[in-house]
Amino acid sequence: MTAPLHPTIARVTARIRARSAESRAAYLERMGRAAAAGPVRAHLSCSNQAHAYAASGTDKVALAEGRQPHLGIVTAYNDMLSAHQPYEDYPAQIRAAARRAGATAQVAGGVPAMCDGVTQGQPGMELSLFSRDVIALSAGIAMSHNCFDAALWLGVCDKIVPGLVMAAATFGHVPAVFVPAGPMVSGIGNDEKARVRNAFAEGKATREDLMAAEMASYHGPGTCTFYGTANTNQMLMEFMGLHLPGATFVNPGTPLREALTESAVARAGEITALGNDYRPAGAILDERAYVNGIVGLMATGGSTNLVLHMPAMARASGVILDLEDFDEISGAVPLMARVYPNGLADVNHFHAAGGLQYLIRELLAAGLLHEDVKTVAGDGLSLYTREPELRAGAVHYREGPRESLNERILRPAQDPFAATGGLRQLTGNLGRAVIKISAVAPGRHVTEAPARVFHDQEEVKAAFRRGEFTSDMVVVLRFQGPQANGMPELHSLTPILSVLQDRGMKVALVTDGRMSGASGKVPAAIHLSPEASRGGPLARLRDGDLLRLDAAAGTLSCLTPGLDQRAAVTPDLSANEHGIGRELFAAFRRNVGDAGDGAAVVV
Repeated sequence: MTAPLHPTIARVTARIRARSAESRAAYLERMGRAAAAGPVRAHLSCSNQAHAYAASGTDKVALAEGRQPHLGIVTAYNDMLSAHQPYEDYPAQIRAAARRAGATAQVAGGVPAMCDGVTQGQPGMELSLFSRDVIALSAGIAMSHNCFDAALWLGVCDKIVPGLVMAAATFGHVPAVFVPAGPMVSGIGNDEKARVRNAFAEGKATREDLMAAEMASYHGPGTCTFYGTANTNQMLMEFMGLHLPGATFVNPGTPLREALTESAVARAGEITALGNDYRPAGAILDERAYVNGIVGLMATGGSTNLVLHMPAMARASGVILDLEDFDEISGAVPLMARVYPNGLADVNHFHAAGGLQYLIRELLAAGLLHEDVKTVAGDGLSLYTREPELRAGAVHYREGPRESLNERILRPAQDPFAATGGLRQLTGNLGRAVIKISAVAPGRHVTEAPARVFHDQEEVKAAFRRGEFTSDMVVVLRFQGPQANGMPELHSLTPILSVLQDRGMKVALVTDGRMSGASGKVPAAIHLSPEASRGGPLARLRDGDLLRLDAAAGTLSCLTPGLDQRAAVTPDLSANEHGIGRELFAAFRRNVGDAGDGAAVVV
């Protein structure tokens, strides 16, 4: 049952709609013109089509006739990412499923997909955020062939899904179905993995111990099972109506996973302009879909990386989001899930406890989601309270759980783990930042301590090894923003800061960089803007300045007088300009937008 819309959700949605009125209208006008041109293949010359179909084998006749839906596959397959390795076999499966559904399919193109787990703490991490925009560009090239009546988007992980959504929105007259691959089966407990990491940071565990723990955690095909950015992306696609209902957290290589992929192909063929249920991506990706996505982010305690990605995704569809929208929605939405790093459970445990279907049902009943949305499955988000099951090898739907099957993992909206989503906007004389407090102990929500200022995460690690951190402090790591060095994740600092916190110190992090979706127990003011490289107040801080981070009040301030009168520090950042491909991204660093706007280059 759906309740009347919560006043906060209604107010924020109305504000986004008003803020976006001009850009959204222009976007819809462009998409309308593209849709009015009709099925795209009708406008290709015979030579154009011959090139497109030359290697299509048994599908060539159907393609030349042009009467069947033709589906484009945009894939982020590689086997460097465990989450994307299952996609190796998807094109053949999709082509076969398309034929059974009276359609055809081709791989339109591939996009790059880097693994942040491999690049954490390494120079390659400085390309990570920019890879999102490269993915959008690459997908745009794939779709530029203009042959497709609908598209199937194969991507899972951190920047990949946001980049694909940006491209799907840009080609918003084309229906878009996102096809997940699912999480790996559970391995070693995430708490045990974190314990070994912290022990290694203190010199109390060997590298062999660390390697054994890591290999037992990341051990097979599928997404890493903690609730980081990759699994937050997958949640988002279901809340925004781009996945089929219940498709998100089904493990790879299972009969249900394969059947859901076949169903996604059939559904993509049904929603083209050739039929009677045309569902272009641009119509789905409106302000209500993005608000629903933010609600899902808060209710699950998802990754702060989505606070960067969602404004860029939304901008591609003419919708303008602001950090105040996230902050206000977080204040109205209860935290209903405890999944690592916000708890001990992994996403498989979450799914077994009732998962997204239970969560969506509860949030609709509380009036916290827009039910009146378009999705790839049909009209209305209540379709997503259903869960899939196999009958005679095909997907059928039944009502999802009405009760949580494990209230240590998933709780009702009226009896949540916390009254709010735990993500706060921080403002003050240092600028604007965001903090995720859903995994931070309440006694650590306020930190007032002297600053220790660093320009490189390796400097922080070296100071720790020298034993310099012996009292309460705020680690300030600046010149980590998008213009400075591409805004790398700083997850490799988490074990060090956690060890200091466990020793009884009050510790916080303030940075214009990012933290991983796997981080969260140490208070961290991140995405601070204006960034230091743009002369933001962060560039004027000195060692010993008294800083106050108050998550309860939503403030981040330097309490030492005279900050405004100081000159900004301008360090030599040339080391970030070359090596491991960084020289190729100079134009990105010059032209990137602020973190508050999504740190984007192409939108």
